[in-house]
Amino acid sequence: MNVRFVTEPVAKVKADLLAVAVPPSMDGAIRELDEALGKQLVRELEARRFKGAVGSAIVVPTLGRLPARTLLAVGVGDGSFPSLAIAASRAGREARALHARTLALAFAANGTIANRLVEETFNGNYAWQAYKPEDERSPALESVLVVGAGGRADARASSVRLKWQSWTRDLVNAPAADIYPEALAAKAQELAALPHVTVEVWDADRCRDEGCAGIIAVGQGSDRPPCLVHVRYAPPDPKDRVALVGKGVTFDSGGYSLKPTDGMMTMRCDMGGAATMFAATGAAAELGLPIAVDCFVGAVENMVSGKAYKLGDILRYSNGVTVEIHNTDAEGRLVLADCLIRASDVPGVTAIIDAATLTGACVVALGDDYAGLFASNDALAKEIEAAAVNCAELVWRLPMHAPYNELLKSDYAQIKNVGGRAAGAVTAALFLKHFVKDAIAWAHLDIAGPAFREKANGRWTAGATGELVRTVLRFLEVRSGQAD
Repeated sequence: MNVRFVTEPVAKVKADLLAVAVPPSMDGAIRELDEALGKQLVRELEARRFKGAVGSAIVVPTLGRLPARTLLAVGVGDGSFPSLAIAASRAGREARALHARTLALAFAANGTIANRLVEETFNGNYAWQAYKPEDERSPALESVLVVGAGGRADARASSVRLKWQSWTRDLVNAPAADIYPEALAAKAQELAALPHVTVEVWDADRCRDEGCAGIIAVGQGSDRPPCLVHVRYAPPDPKDRVALVGKGVTFDSGGYSLKPTDGMMTMRCDMGGAATMFAATGAAAELGLPIAVDCFVGAVENMVSGKAYKLGDILRYSNGVTVEIHNTDAEGRLVLADCLIRASDVPGVTAIIDAATLTGACVVALGDDYAGLFASNDALAKEIEAAAVNCAELVWRLPMHAPYNELLKSDYAQIKNVGGRAAGAVTAALFLKHFVKDAIAWAHLDIAGPAFREKANGRWTAGATGELVRTVLRFLEVRSGQAD
């Protein structure tokens, strides 16, 4: 992340692309540029009906009249941090489309806010091109100039956040032929190179011996054996200990409750929760946060074969809960259950957070921008909500409505793995709660919407976003007393 803070006038900044924040009032740096361009710029924007709405953008060639090759007017709406974050991400997206290698960001932001906007700019500039021919790849930004900033905060944390969010996106974007259970475990083992991190992988035989009923059932239909991954970050003298759990379904065919082609096309993203939690753990270790983290992921492929688990099967978990299978496409919760049991058994753990691309019902309720937040503890929910606000990421708390447990009752087991069409995201969370010890504060993040974009928009390219990595990391920073 090459970043320079400059104080020279915006009209004198040299860059491939100059991105200028424009509010609806057309005030700020755009007026300075208007003067430099003979008072033609604002008139042009108005003629093109540019209103300064958040995330809107217009490209204006400077034709040599400014040191910057191209000007980008980016709407910032009310100028709040979330609006500025969207605008900065849009600037990064446009820089990639325009093949810009240097971007000047004229957003009138200093210090910590400026660093956060630089993160958003690089996030917007991200593109996964591993399988594109060299001559079809667009260049990434080499540097960002922050214009008009009187100083800068320490950029190390920003660089670490960006690194691990990009790591998540690369991992989620990779096809299932590249990232299968053993390969996902191998990626997790990279974290062992970080200080105070150890990685333990249970193979299928060990999972079976330990009573990991969900991991074995869901994974048994694939030729790729399942496994359980435990990444432990144990710094000296930690101030707290938390557990993170991620859904690691590396490909989801739906099993015998088979998905249609369109529904299966992007199912490489179904390990987005695992990638998110691995990344948050890695970032915490790289930053040296004084908080112990135990991260658990069940890595499986949900496939159809003569060995696959079936409708009507009954699983007995190691905590004694029995589950009747009513839908083999509701597999993620079965795998998470094993991990939540292990997380609950961590000595001294005070909170558990899981993240999963769990339900289409959550996307129906909240759309693609919001993650659903469920929590057994109000204080923990507020911590996560505050962390998300700080990172300009969107979570919305949904109810853990206890009467809906009736929808999970089974005639042949304690519970079944689906509750029907009504309140699908809620009943999925209620299912998970059966596997967390009551004394431990627990939160569930359903990231089915924001984790992966099937189509590009102004802020994100198509594919993985890595959203919620920074929210979880911020939560860990605050818990450890290391938040900026």
